Amino acid sequence: MIEREPIERDTRQLIEDGRARQEALSKVDSILANVKGAAHDRNGTVEVTVDGRGKLLNLWLAPEAARYGPDGLAQLIVKVAAVAMDDATQAGYNQVARLLGDNLTYALEQLSGRVTPARRQDDGGITAEEFQARRDERLAREAESSSQDFDLDTFDPASLRSDR
Repeated sequence: MIEREPIERDTRQLIEDGRARQEALSKVDSILANVKGAAHDRNGTVEVTVDGRGKLLNLWLAPEAARYGPDGLAQLIVKVAAVAMDDATQAGYNQVARLLGDNLTYALEQLSGRVTPARRQDDGGITAEEFQARRDERLAREAESSSQDFDLDTFDPASLRSDR
């Protein structure tokens, strides 16, 4: 069952909100065109820069990149380009979220089919909700263990070593 929340705005405010969202959505394309992502391999032999749409803007190869051979170098370039694209994607969604808000940005993400790198589950990442739950559990454990270790009601000063 869908829960409904009452709308506390009048029709004019709803229309203005709709127009503001429409204007903000029109800016998304320019944001993605201007955002860039860059990456390099661990050895610094390949560097790739792409825009928010995946267009290759820069490819730099060190002279020692030839040691990988044609197939190895091609695979390395593709992997580094994928990381650069992830960087551009995340940067683009971060800028869009400032403009549209988290909920509308998440809806765009779902429509595009391209999940932000920060939300990917297959890369070992966790959601914000999971992070918060783990943090709450850790803080609760720390509070519990610190209260057990340092109970002032049962502390006996005579147990301290005296050097006198």
